[in-house]
Amino acid sequence: MRGEARERAILDATAELVAEVGYQAMTVDAVAARARASKATIYRRWRNKAELVKAALDAYDAGFNLVIPDTGDLRGDLVAVMEAMRAKATDRYLALLDGLITAARYDRVLAAALREHQEDDELSPFTAGLQRAVARGELPADVDTALVHDVAEALIMRQLTTGLPFDAAFIDRVVDRVLLPLIGR
Repeated sequence: MRGEARERAILDATAELVAEVGYQAMTVDAVAARARASKATIYRRWRNKAELVKAALDAYDAGFNLVIPDTGDLRGDLVAVMEAMRAKATDRYLALLDGLITAARYDRVLAAALREHQEDDELSPFTAGLQRAVARGELPADVDTALVHDVAEALIMRQLTTGLPFDAAFIDRVVDRVLLPLIGR
């Protein structure tokens, strides 16, 4: 296994291990063993565990965003993103995030890596749909993609942490009463 396939195996192993054992217990040795790669291969590409985890999150989110459909209109695209985010919010994924958030409280390097991941607009599931809406003339070019993402994510996290439903009614309410008015529609 070489190049891109090797990198994919390493990043997949990293995400799996963080979800299974948590950030603190995950080791580069364990990632190397699961990915059938050497530690040297990993450290040539990523300087530390935090960078490796950030790269795994970046790859996961980039791949996730590729499956969100283009519905042809702004509201449809916003609903499609919210539905995709609902599908993504599995117990395993939420455990991974919870573990990383907890670990970041005590690890400045991880906290910085997670901030960098979060601030990358290209990784937001909303970016492509909002850019398409700009191209169609539905939105101005200066639409604040980061704000749309931050507001939607905050509302989603509230639903998930309080045990309230992340259902079609919630999605419609967020899209129609929050996101569309937020972007001036």
